[in-house]
Amino acid sequence: MAKTVHLTTPLTDEAVSALEVGDKVFLSGIIYTARDAAHKRLIDLLDAGRPLPFDVRGQVIYYVGPSPARPGRIIGAAGPTTSYRMDPYAPRLLEIGLKAMIGKGKRAPAVKEALVRHRAVYLGATGGAGALIAQSIKSAEVIAYEELGPEAIRRMMVENFPAVVINDARGNDLYEEGVKTYRIED
Repeated sequence: MAKTVHLTTPLTDEAVSALEVGDKVFLSGIIYTARDAAHKRLIDLLDAGRPLPFDVRGQVIYYVGPSPARPGRIIGAAGPTTSYRMDPYAPRLLEIGLKAMIGKGKRAPAVKEALVRHRAVYLGATGGAGALIAQSIKSAEVIAYEELGPEAIRRMMVENFPAVVINDARGNDLYEEGVKTYRIED
């Protein structure tokens, strides 16, 4: 049965291992943003043996390219982007300690296997709710790749950022469970 869980970053193995598909998660603390262009640059740094712009151990990456902030606002709409574009890069980041990713849509089998192997989770945020999600973002600063504009890496302080566990650290998949639950047999 799904539960509601409040977590503070950075995430521990124990906290991640306790999560199950369908759990409602409210994250508080620091999370980072990165999309495909930034992910490629992160992997290029790893391949070159160079340090990343932030330590990914225990961290959460949110797949988002926020819109510009209106005057007096911290950030514009900050809805999730489709996650499969990060699939080629995610296993490598999980291997070095990333504990959660937030996006929308299904993940590749290699990503789901890496989640199990490295005790991590994939969280879903509601597409189309970018303005609502932005309300949980208390600060945002670009820390790398400013030239990428909305796709720059940001360090964000969040409070009760809403998400749902889509893939847990045991290999379960909420999308697959949903299909099984609601399949109509002839």
